[in-house]
Amino acid sequence: MAIKQLSIFVENKEGKLVTITDSIANAGIDIRALSVADTQDFGIFRLIVTDPEKAKEALESSGCFVSITQVVGVSIPDEPGSLAKIVNILARYNINIEYMYAFITVSGKEASVVLRVADNEAAEKILTENGVKLLEESDIVKF
Repeated sequence: MAIKQLSIFVENKEGKLVTITDSIANAGIDIRALSVADTQDFGIFRLIVTDPEKAKEALESSGCFVSITQVVGVSIPDEPGSLAKIVNILARYNINIEYMYAFITVSGKEASVVLRVADNEAAEKILTENGVKLLEESDIVKF
């Protein structure tokens, strides 16, 4: 059930995000979720898009360094403590979360959380066994 996420390595220079967003837009691809992590010299722009392979090709044609990473998606109630529950479940089984980001669904009653962990299959199994709803790529790109 892993979800394909694009990771784009970006220099911290004026106009670089324009190149990325224009490349994706010109390819007719929608961005469904994103996260930006930066340092003084570079950033990592993480995206979930409607067509990851096509987006990767468009970005590479624009000179971007892109990789596709498999991540885990979960749906949780949009209420206090929901994220803590997920984090605690994974911690109990010694599954480290490398990074995560979240967004609210259209209904506003649920949040979608994207998790990068070392072992997607183990995380998905443990989360499912603990009653957590996993998301498929189609769940995110259809919003």
